[in-house]
Amino acid sequence: MNFKTPIFFIVCLMSQAAMGQQLNVFASNPLPPKSIAGYDLVWNDEFNKEGKPDTTNWIYENGFERNEELQWYGTGNANCMNGTLVIEGRKERVKNVNYQPGSDSWRLNREYAEYTSSSIQTKGHHQWTFGRFEIRARIDTNKGSWPAIWTLGVNKEWPSNGEIDIMEFYRVDDVPNLLSNVAWGTGKPYIAKWHTEKRPFAGFTKNDPDWVKKFHIWRMDWDENSINLYLDDKLLNTTLLSQTLNADGSNPFLQPHFLLLNLALGGNGGEPSKANFKYEVDYVRVYQKVGK
Repeated sequence: MNFKTPIFFIVCLMSQAAMGQQLNVFASNPLPPKSIAGYDLVWNDEFNKEGKPDTTNWIYENGFERNEELQWYGTGNANCMNGTLVIEGRKERVKNVNYQPGSDSWRLNREYAEYTSSSIQTKGHHQWTFGRFEIRARIDTNKGSWPAIWTLGVNKEWPSNGEIDIMEFYRVDDVPNLLSNVAWGTGKPYIAKWHTEKRPFAGFTKNDPDWVKKFHIWRMDWDENSINLYLDDKLLNTTLLSQTLNADGSNPFLQPHFLLLNLALGGNGGEPSKANFKYEVDYVRVYQKVGK
């Protein structure tokens, strides 16, 4: 009997199955991280466990955080299931434990939040200077949704610590847009210098009516010279580090950054038009050049 024939066919079937899984843009990818010539995989989270995100990788933001958004951030809205991280935005009332009647602060003068969501970050656990960051995700594009994949530098206050928005989806003049941004400091506290590239969302759905149903890959290639941001291998934003100097001459993109994944509601996202939202992240992978 020739044992090579069945083994050959089994291998072919396994390969075809793997290729089919890899090419299924409507589902999580069960395959291990790919190798990239000239790079080492230095960190990744595939979200293949069930339950809460790994606390050795992620911490949570809590409460009202920024931009006068509607959601109250907590731990209950981020869960790993079926090979993905699922961040849910829910219409539910939560008491503001920091409520101060008559306060001038939007964080304090709201007695309740009407929405909840989650924001997780690698701060204190993982940080990187330079590398290729690859995040596969399926975003919620309903009105009110503001999902993001971004980084912040570990030193200095915002924006002099530097911000890189690998992905943001929100409304600009009430028109849905996908954005990729880089921000750094100016001579004025809390006033950033932005290099923003935005693409009207209608252009994506016109070319692909199923775009919102699919997972997509957002990528950042960051080195000592530039930051390049991609969506499905299409270059969206190139920012030269020679142009990203703070007022004091420091460069926030020559220091380590940590990663954030969050789903905001309201603010630039617009007034929510539905009760619940869902933002799914299949994996996060960080590669760095060999020898760096």
